[in-house]
Amino acid sequence: MPPFLYIFLGALAIVSALGVVIQRNPIHSLLSLIGTLLTVALLFIAEDAVVVGLLQIIVYAGAIMVLFLFVIWLLNLQTESRPTGHLFLKFIGWLGAAALATELFFILAPPHLQVQFAGAPAGYGSMESLAQKLFTDYLVAFEVTSFLLLAAIVGAVALARRLPAPAADAVSAAESVPAMEQMR
Repeated sequence: MPPFLYIFLGALAIVSALGVVIQRNPIHSLLSLIGTLLTVALLFIAEDAVVVGLLQIIVYAGAIMVLFLFVIWLLNLQTESRPTGHLFLKFIGWLGAAALATELFFILAPPHLQVQFAGAPAGYGSMESLAQKLFTDYLVAFEVTSFLLLAAIVGAVALARRLPAPAADAVSAAESVPAMEQMR
């Protein structure tokens, strides 16, 4: 892949990732996250990690994002109309961004740009080797992840389920008593 295409996809991934954080509408943030995942998947495919790129598209950009979309719809999240004003959270966010920028600086420093890759073993990155690792060495982690996703779905449904407010029940009961007296 030509270098300018790497730079273009990297810049597109960064812009999409910023859109996830900057957008006030949760649907727009979700669409920006899908854009980020798709561009990262294209970068994986460009590095001959076709299986990882396709899994990124199918699992993350497909299934997980649909789950997030259902959660947004179930919780009926609306656009934030005013700033939240949590000064401590903003401070922690800026501190994390500074730590990330420092880490990127040390990773991209000139001595670290010359990375020597060892030769990959035969069959590395293939579907067979991935399935072998997933269902033997990482079986417990795989099952725990599926259990956590199931718990997240149940939690989202429990949060979205609305119980009637007690005040509304009292008002409706008070309104129904005169109606019943008129019927007598």
